[in-house]
Amino acid sequence: MTKFVFVTGGVVSSLGKGIASASLAAVLESRGLKVTLIKLDPYLNVDPGTMSPFQHGEVFVTDDGAETDLDLGHYERFITTRMKRSNNFTTGQIYKSVLEKERRGDYLGKTVQVIPHVTNEIQEYVKRGAGLGSPEAVDVAIVEVGGTVGDIESLPFLEAARQMSLKMGPTNSAFVHLTYVPWIAAAGELKTKPTQHTVQKLREIGIQPDVLLCRADRAVPDEEREKISLFTNVQLHGVISMWDVDTIYKVPRMLHEQGLDEMICMKLQLLTKPADLKRWDRLVHEVEHPAQQLSIAMCGKYTDLSDSYKSLNEALRHAGIQHHARVHIEYVDSETLSDANVDQLSRFDAVLVPGGFGKRGVEGKIVAARYAREHKIPYLGICLGMQVATIEVARHLAGLAEANSTEFDPATPHPVIALIDEWQDRDGSIQKRDQGSDLGGTMRLGAQSSDVQRGTLAHQIYGDVVTERHRHRYEANEHYLERLRQAGLVISAITQRDKLTEIVELPREVHPWFVGVQFHPEFKSTPWDGHPLFNSFIKAALEHQASAQKPLKAVA
Repeated sequence: MTKFVFVTGGVVSSLGKGIASASLAAVLESRGLKVTLIKLDPYLNVDPGTMSPFQHGEVFVTDDGAETDLDLGHYERFITTRMKRSNNFTTGQIYKSVLEKERRGDYLGKTVQVIPHVTNEIQEYVKRGAGLGSPEAVDVAIVEVGGTVGDIESLPFLEAARQMSLKMGPTNSAFVHLTYVPWIAAAGELKTKPTQHTVQKLREIGIQPDVLLCRADRAVPDEEREKISLFTNVQLHGVISMWDVDTIYKVPRMLHEQGLDEMICMKLQLLTKPADLKRWDRLVHEVEHPAQQLSIAMCGKYTDLSDSYKSLNEALRHAGIQHHARVHIEYVDSETLSDANVDQLSRFDAVLVPGGFGKRGVEGKIVAARYAREHKIPYLGICLGMQVATIEVARHLAGLAEANSTEFDPATPHPVIALIDEWQDRDGSIQKRDQGSDLGGTMRLGAQSSDVQRGTLAHQIYGDVVTERHRHRYEANEHYLERLRQAGLVISAITQRDKLTEIVELPREVHPWFVGVQFHPEFKSTPWDGHPLFNSFIKAALEHQASAQKPLKAVA
């Protein structure tokens, strides 16, 4: 029988419920249990696909094409279970499903209410995510409830969790509450009152937490833990300190040493082997003892919020680990980048242009791609980063000075990047598209495979076939590919089904390492193996650093 652990948060958001949930899952998995994680998001959007990265951070994409919360990226990086569409759902999806059932008459004329109809629907979604009744059923499903206890929008989720725990019985569910213990500098002490209040709020709705994870900038002393235990009705050994650490990969060991996994196994009556965290210890040792370091310029437009590029940041660091190097990522706002100041990129060991939507900052990205090409700095373009590299080559090598994407200039005379239905006609002329189309339904999403051309850098990295996850609308225009090839651009991977451009590169005799990919390889990177594309990119950056005869950078 699948057991459930519900993880809630209190006091403030952004405490790290995703990392805490993923770390608990990692330790349980090390004990031989089959584990999955489910994220419940209380906003009314159907999914985060149309939300600004400034609002929500990055959108993580699964193999089956779901646009999901960035916490699913943490889940995949911490455990072996791959996430699917059923591992993340929102209030919007729940209400959409309930209303569709009401329109079909599934409720037989009853008055549709939050309780029981919405809460029942939430429970069905949670069970589906855990694989109940299927061969994919897990031993433990960790359910992270988004939002903060006390917020009105998360109440249906909490009520559904309460009802599930009641139905399943006390040995089949557990509640872990993540809270905040602030350090008040003026008083010179940690304050427990916010934790007392958030647990009081949780108990008011019928949930008694079994474990409290107390986030603070330092370890919570025993005296404060005893006080929290007394006022929250949580056993002292269930009050666990989670202090700030310099790498998230230390959290599994931190939680294990305080007995979190043992408490959860006892509560759920799970007989397992002891936890084995040796590989986590090796990983932390590698992170803390790099032999060298390098700096990467990330030229994007969502630079004010690092969560916008969360998986990308982690993928670069994972590749650094594979080469015993610490990777420093410096964000360069592409809106401010121009021919007048682009030489600031000369101090970096490599340049990366990430994905994005909309016209803002695009010209700066094109400038960055040109500078990296002309100065032979290793360049990696991801999604839009591949498209701007293609536009740059079209403008400055293929003689198409006004080349652009129809996303940025619908009237461009040379649409080297366009929607598929804009260039599928025989002569390549631009067809007017429906500006009122459903933005959530026009994306190429999920895992797709491509054939890789032999003799290319892409083939050296991937082999004959590459399968990666996608999230984009615009494609390289098939009618311009031959002209781009004549200008020196290598089209090194084409999709098997639709014959769409997946990877472009420059020949090695022209540039040491210049690659653009239409997909998002960062979604499949793990701290254990890195990702072959990023591993190759970081290796090229280290070689560029050495060839430039820069002084060896001391490791901080």
